[in-house]
Amino acid sequence: MNNLFRIVTYLEGISYILLLFIGVPLKYFAENEVLVKSLGMPHGLLFIAYILLAFFIKPEYKWNKKEFSIILLASVVPFGTFYVDKKYLRQSITAE
Repeated sequence: MNNLFRIVTYLEGISYILLLFIGVPLKYFAENEVLVKSLGMPHGLLFIAYILLAFFIKPEYKWNKKEFSIILLASVVPFGTFYVDKKYLRQSITAE
């Protein structure tokens, strides 16, 4: 499940960046909604998967309330999921 969470972490982060920095400007400045429509649903599903998987693997990683709050909040901050991977996930894998 840890590898699945890492994959979802990357995909959620990439989809959010594409949506926020490419799709939304295209929608409002070029009046082209293609990327927003095509990335919106996958990003939403990846966001939900990220949150659910975080709850499932929380006991395994033994995250305290502060760490877990940061991990959850990272999903709404651009580039936040990449920080989570570097700080909380990659570190735990190398420790094993």
